[in-house]
Order: sequence, then C-alpha cells, then structure tokens
Amino acid sequence: MTVSLEQLRRCHVAVDLGAARTRVFVKGTGLVVDEPSVAAVNTRTGALIAVGSFAERMTGRTPDYIRVMRPVSGGTVVDIEMAQRMLRHLLGEKLRRALRRKPRLRAAACTPHDAGPLAQRATVETMVGLGARRVELVDTLIAAAVGCGLPVEQPTATMIMVCGAAATQVAVLSLGSIVTAERVPVGGEAVDHAVVQHLRHQHELMLPSQAVRPLQLALHGNGLTAQGPASTLIHGRDVATGLARSVHVDTAAVRDAIHTPLMAVLDGIGKVLRTCPPDLVADLTDKGIMMVGGSALLPGLDQMLRERTGMPVHIAERPDVCAVLGLGAMLEGKISPMVLAPLSE
Repeated sequence: MTVSLEQLRRCHVAVDLGAARTRVFVKGTGLVVDEPSVAAVNTRTGALIAVGSFAERMTGRTPDYIRVMRPVSGGTVVDIEMAQRMLRHLLGEKLRRALRRKPRLRAAACTPHDAGPLAQRATVETMVGLGARRVELVDTLIAAAVGCGLPVEQPTATMIMVCGAAATQVAVLSLGSIVTAERVPVGGEAVDHAVVQHLRHQHELMLPSQAVRPLQLALHGNGLTAQGPASTLIHGRDVATGLARSVHVDTAAVRDAIHTPLMAVLDGIGKVLRTCPPDLVADLTDKGIMMVGGSALLPGLDQMLRERTGMPVHIAERPDVCAVLGLGAMLEGKISPMVLAPLSE
C-alpha cells in the first residue's frame, strides 16, 4: 500500500477521478457525488455551462461554440483547471463550505497502478486546488479490493480485475500489497468502439454515441449468450443516405465483435498468472477472479472469462463504486491492518 492506514484515517474526503465517472466520499457522510466526468464549456466566454449527467447528455448535440470536455482520461487528469472547476460544481456550495471549515483539510485519491510521477502530480494539484492541504494517493487496485470485501491484509492470494472505461487492470494481492499486476489498454470505450464499427461495416448503420451503452445493457443477461434472442432491432442513421433506419442485428455477430478486443484482457490475465508465485496461483483455483468497475457489467464478459480461464469469476455487488467505498472504509478506520511485528532474538 502506498500510504499507511494511519495516515488515511486523518483524511476527510476521498475522491475517485475516473475516465467515465467521478465519485466523492466524505468521512462521516458517505458517498455524496457519483456523476459522469464531463464538463460543457462555452468557448466564446470560457464559462462553464454544465457538468455531470446534464453535460454528458449534451455530447454530440451542441452548437459550435459549446465544447463538451472530459478532463480525466484513463484515470489520469489531463486538464487540471477543468477538473478543479468540474469538481467544485459537482460538490456544490454547501458541501464546499463544510469542507473549508476543516482546519487542515486532508484528501485521499485513487490512482492507477502504473501512474507515473506526472500523473500523480496532476491528481495532487487537482485536490490542492480544491483546498486540500495534504493529499494521500492510494492504488486503485487496493482500494477496489477493500471496497468489495476481499481479505487484502491476509497472507492469501486475491485476484482482482478493475474494468475501467479506458483500461483494465489485473492484479494479485497478498498481505496488503500488490504481488504482480498488469494494465491492459482495453476498457468499456474499446468495446463501444467495436460495436459501432461492426454496425457501420456490416449494416452501414451509424449508431448515436449515446446509444451504444444502452444497447449493451438491453442485451445484458441472456441477450449476448447462446441461449439469448437471435436478433434485436437497432435504430440509427444510414451511412449512405443519412436517413434514419432500423435494422435487425444478429446478436451472435455482436457478441463476436465485443469479444475481439477482450482477448487482450485474457492475455493480461495470463501474464499476471505467469509471473505470480505458484503458491498464490494455487489459492486462486478456488477463489477465482473478482471483477469490479463500471465495465464489469458488460454482457458476456464474466462468462467468457470463466470459459477461457477455467477459474471462478465473480462480479462485486456494487462494482462501479467499489474503489471509492474501499477508500472511504480506510478513512473511517474500518480496515485493521495485519501487524507483522519483528521477532525478538
């Protein structure tokens, strides 16, 4: 763990800045913000027009002078100023005043496992701009494992897969630390792109940007399995004529299109297991893989991993908020570390 639990207990607020959603946990209150990491700006005046869900609904529907921005990409802040403005509006004036009353405001933030010094500095500066005097950084993999109830501090292997919008992180944890980890640049956005390209090439249909994820959720359950419906009706725009058109799409073909980019995730799991000590791999035979993250609910992903790896695959109860809830549990002192005291000689 990059920071001690004692330091985290002194923090007042926990933030998970994700590429898809931003979540804020306040100590003693709970989860107060769970909104898309999107901001809409008037390019003529520089004024912030909307943030969160309303700004996300504006994607692809704005005039030229309104720009919809995502200040976070792949778990890394790429626009510090815009991220600060977005966070201030998501928190609201009342909550900001309550946080400003803290004598020395401390914040904790999640960072990807392979985040470099510049990415970590960008996260720290974003929180400092909100009034934090000190910022503690916690690995997203450890925070997510704590949030879904895995015995992270025990001397036994736990395997977690954080399925994000821009990337997927796979790791084996033991004794509160990461034994081995791998980051695969394939996430929910890559799967969305695969669906869009399949419909464009096979059916000459252009799908609206806001309709890809609802399409996948509509097919969730038995939709993209061999026992599901053979076809589904999809509405979009004809590539050639530009007119609205509806087509019946073969769900088996959509399933194949989704599975193609996910093969990279399987390779990442294989790399982690090959570099992991054999004793820990033996522990994983029964425990399997715990999936967290917003993209963990992609239809057919858990079933494909079971078939290809031969290991049990579980999806967390609330996979999208596991990281920030785990960070919040550390802030409130609900996690007790396993103390390894030196033996007297």
